[in-house]
Amino acid sequence: MTRGMGARSGASLDAVAAAIAEHTGIPFTSCSASPVSGGSIHRAWHLHDGLHHYFVKTNELAAAPMFAAEARGLQALSAAGAVRTPTFVTRGSTDREAFLILEYLDLAALDQKGGAQLGAALAQLHRICGESFGWPEDNFIGATIQHNATHASWPYFFGDRRLRPQLQLALKNGMDRALVAKGEALIERCGGLFIDYRPQASLLHGDLWSGNAAQCADGTAVIFDPACYYGDRETDIAMAELFGGFPTSFHAAYRAVWPLDSGYETRKPLYNLYHILNHFNLFGSAYLGQAQRMIEGLLAGLKR
Repeated sequence: MTRGMGARSGASLDAVAAAIAEHTGIPFTSCSASPVSGGSIHRAWHLHDGLHHYFVKTNELAAAPMFAAEARGLQALSAAGAVRTPTFVTRGSTDREAFLILEYLDLAALDQKGGAQLGAALAQLHRICGESFGWPEDNFIGATIQHNATHASWPYFFGDRRLRPQLQLALKNGMDRALVAKGEALIERCGGLFIDYRPQASLLHGDLWSGNAAQCADGTAVIFDPACYYGDRETDIAMAELFGGFPTSFHAAYRAVWPLDSGYETRKPLYNLYHILNHFNLFGSAYLGQAQRMIEGLLAGLKR
């Protein structure tokens, strides 16, 4: 049995193997534990015994709620049946670390065919709607708590549950008080962007940047690392455009299945402001200028 995982991460390989065996009912003794790169929050591993393969995330015990939220998000997306996700296996902890065990998928970057498949599938996912905006519980956007108390009004939900917590955190992290005040003013006025637009409460991935999408060897598109909630479908599309990386076919296929409203371009910076503020709070001042331009640009547009 390879002990590399335990030595590097502090998690007990025996405990992970035992959890797999208990959940599947099949004896599992890992003969290989290889680190997987790509994540910025958790450590990741590919475990296999020569026949069965698993993807394992590990972190400190304090990360257990993040793993629980991720598991529930993956289960919700899987149950929707619109787009492929890694299957949740089980999760648990040792006396030092928490772990999450998923199906292992051999993934590659989306090509044009995979991008088109994902775009069409995402449009179908967004057709699945909730009764209100939000989610049954809070979850995480990256390492930041995402507040999900439900509300019937989308502009109120997005302002109060998305932008306001990020602005409050940004103030603690050194953002100028005057800029935070402008952000609060934007929250009060953002309803002006929804006078003629009433979005459905679509099931969202919630953190749809290109690093959270890929394809299997057979070309099947896959999404993972969700931050699910029910909200305006445009928020997923806006984030997919924020950092780029998706094939052009992804955007074309989505719009072919479900065209976007003509006001999308006006609302897009509002939706992406949430992620830029979160990046400021997670990674620092490199995102401050972009946040300021977005806030001031949105306010200027609402005053016209």
